[in-house]
Amino acid sequence: MRVMVVGGGGREHAIIKKLKENKDIEKIYALPGNGGMADDAECVNIGAKDISAIVDFAVENSIDYAVVAPDDPLVLGAVDELEAKGIPCFGPNKNAAIIEGSKVFSKNFMKKYNIPTAQYEVFSNKDDALKYLETEPIPTVIKADGLALGKGVIIAFTLEEAKNAVKEIMEDKVFGASGNNIVIEEFLEGPEVSVLSFTDGETVVPMISSMDHKRALDGDKGLNTGGMGTVAPNPYYTEDVAKICMETIFIPTINGMKAEGRTFKGCLYFGLMITKNGPKVIEYNCRFGDPETQVVLPLLESDLFTIMKSTTNGTLKDTEVKFSKKSAACVVMASQGYPQKYETGKELVISEDVKNNVYVAGAKIADGKLLTAGGRVLGVTAVAETLSSALKLAYERVNKVSFANAFYRKDIGKKALDILEG
Repeated sequence: MRVMVVGGGGREHAIIKKLKENKDIEKIYALPGNGGMADDAECVNIGAKDISAIVDFAVENSIDYAVVAPDDPLVLGAVDELEAKGIPCFGPNKNAAIIEGSKVFSKNFMKKYNIPTAQYEVFSNKDDALKYLETEPIPTVIKADGLALGKGVIIAFTLEEAKNAVKEIMEDKVFGASGNNIVIEEFLEGPEVSVLSFTDGETVVPMISSMDHKRALDGDKGLNTGGMGTVAPNPYYTEDVAKICMETIFIPTINGMKAEGRTFKGCLYFGLMITKNGPKVIEYNCRFGDPETQVVLPLLESDLFTIMKSTTNGTLKDTEVKFSKKSAACVVMASQGYPQKYETGKELVISEDVKNNVYVAGAKIADGKLLTAGGRVLGVTAVAETLSSALKLAYERVNKVSFANAFYRKDIGKKALDILEG
């Protein structure tokens, strides 16, 4: 089997490493991939949003199966175009990917199907939005409607911050056309939980829960990032919470999308908050989250390729999906200055004995050397019997990776450990 993975980050590297465990796969291509995953897949310099070039490559290279991992190509309809050429895919088609592609759609969808979420209003007019803010409690949450590289959500702690956010999104267009419409929603409080799930549109199988660390600096300080580390499982996600989520969120979402004529196949990500009134949906993603994938997939004991094909074929209910009872931890190493201005082109050295546990997101090969080429450079993962052991091992492995101006959080998993040991 010849498999193609669209995307080029740490998530894709984690997916590729897991796919390599299947002996039926003889060749894996990564489009575009990055220099740090060149040992695990053949990287092809085609951008993840260049749908026509992706399709042409798949046809010309007799690809048997495609995994479309990032949000942009899914929302742009990459799966539809590939399937039109007879190439089966893992991932939702365009009309189902809207669940992430439009926050207005997803909020209205949750209201229609009584899926618990924050109260909200939708605005297409800046002045109406500003007037509404005068009447609403602060803090409040302002979201650009469309994709914005994970940055289209602003939590405003003062009325002035809220008004500035509306102006930046709707008037200054800091997120481009994604800000033509906005959602203003109630500020929820409680621990956050990420739950990825496999689904074929009929059956939904949640994966191990995880806890992300979004802030750049220790103590949850600094700017929001794409994620500075993760642990799994998330101690807030108890068996009781899982049962409630299955009944009130997961199944109603899958059934609702089917009822809308938008049957969702692939990986559906549930961003949850466990409030005093029970779990509520903060956001949906139409794909594997990053860096959550880097702790969830190492705990998967069943064959990933078999599961992926079952979501495509509609046979998930008959497919084994088994996870380890162990714990996993991932520490992200980033370039100093991330998520704002940072330098690239620094030599990246990864010790041979930890390469299997490193998922590279931002690197390139130049003159035979591996160099940094992004803000989040890589994730270092460890699996162990306990979370404290996994964290200890992950940080030991971090010491075996080096590049100039590297920084990482020293307190990944601390909050989870406090709960487990409290």
